[in-house]
Amino acid sequence: MANPRFRGLIWWRKWSKKDWVIAAAVLVIFLLALMVFFDFWSKDSDVNRPPFELDTDLVDLTLLRNAKERGAVCLDGSSPGYHFQKGFGSGSKNWLLHIEGGGWCNTVASCSFRKTTALGSSDYMDRQVRFAGILSQDPSENPDFFNWNKVKIRYCDGASFSGQRESEFQNGTKLFFRGQLIWEALMDELLSLGLANARQALLSGCSAGGLATLIHCDDFQEILPKDATVKCLADAGFFLDEKDVSGNRTMRSFYHDVVHLQGVASSLHKDCVARMEPSQAGLTLTCLLLYGCFFPQEIVKNIKTPVFLVNPAYDFWQIQNILAPDASDPQGNWLKCKKNIHNCNPSQIEILQGFRNSMLKSLSEFQQKRDVGMFINSCFVHCQTWIADTWHSPNSPRIKKKTIANSVGDWYFNREAVKEIDCPYPCNPTCLNMDFSRGP
Repeated sequence: MANPRFRGLIWWRKWSKKDWVIAAAVLVIFLLALMVFFDFWSKDSDVNRPPFELDTDLVDLTLLRNAKERGAVCLDGSSPGYHFQKGFGSGSKNWLLHIEGGGWCNTVASCSFRKTTALGSSDYMDRQVRFAGILSQDPSENPDFFNWNKVKIRYCDGASFSGQRESEFQNGTKLFFRGQLIWEALMDELLSLGLANARQALLSGCSAGGLATLIHCDDFQEILPKDATVKCLADAGFFLDEKDVSGNRTMRSFYHDVVHLQGVASSLHKDCVARMEPSQAGLTLTCLLLYGCFFPQEIVKNIKTPVFLVNPAYDFWQIQNILAPDASDPQGNWLKCKKNIHNCNPSQIEILQGFRNSMLKSLSEFQQKRDVGMFINSCFVHCQTWIADTWHSPNSPRIKKKTIANSVGDWYFNREAVKEIDCPYPCNPTCLNMDFSRGP
């Protein structure tokens, strides 16, 4: 009797040619079915995870093509840049743009210094940047936008992408004020990369990039398909026209110089400009534009595209530079308070509450619009959307138990109305308050 271990082998050897043909056909059918199954599974899973080649949060810098030929250059004449990460799965037709922040330059000297940095020249920009927060591909960190096409727009013009070249001839130095041209050339390039076919799009920006978002929000909607869902998100871009602690309007004066130096006027909203009559009180048109049309509280009155504002009521940048700039506090009474809100004395807290009230008053008319959204928390922080800890994490700031990411997503996808205003400091224990007193 044959050894049981060899019975299968003997049976296999006795197969006829017909048996082999049938077995081969069955094997082919099985392999084809397996391939179809894995192909279906991989396509379905694309919705929930990025493809292998995009499984990184470091994204390369791309310099704008034909920038110099179009005159769309940074302050120093170099080509502007952006970082592009392709979308996948259900997000392959959706686009999220995020404009970098970084203040402004208001004099020839400050712009000349700025062009020796990444905020004025692509020569100094990092060749790779990390995408996090609203730019993240991790669905646990960025639940609603993780698989969209994402672009981080680098900022190198010093006037929130609104400067005009006509003003260059006034300064007598080699500075290029081309913010408007950069914006137009960049949009043309992104349209050629697929933005022209967007089904959903969100223009966002932080700080000076938040102001740029408000300035160009309607322009952004105009260049996209009529049936696309287009909205805008300004993060820490609602800068107030407020008196500082010495009674001066430091920010008004600063913005006046930016507008005048870089020829911003023609980039501002025409409806706002039309309301400003130069005959009023003998003021020049440039001054009047400054008082209204470069400040967000006036800009939002004219925007037709749905807008969401993320802003802390105690924005540390505004406290340090608008409310209590160094020049208004020669004795340094505000120094400790500006570095850590927990170090503010009762009278300073009262002034901070007044600053918060001014912000809420400026937002009162905007808040009544049906399609706008707001997340005004009571934190001592600045930008909150591009950082994982403040955008969406277990320790993120919350209002009514919702993170900024949850709130923006609910608003963008019309899941519910979101107009959240936090209670006054120090009521919110979820805040991540910055502390500058510890040094670098």
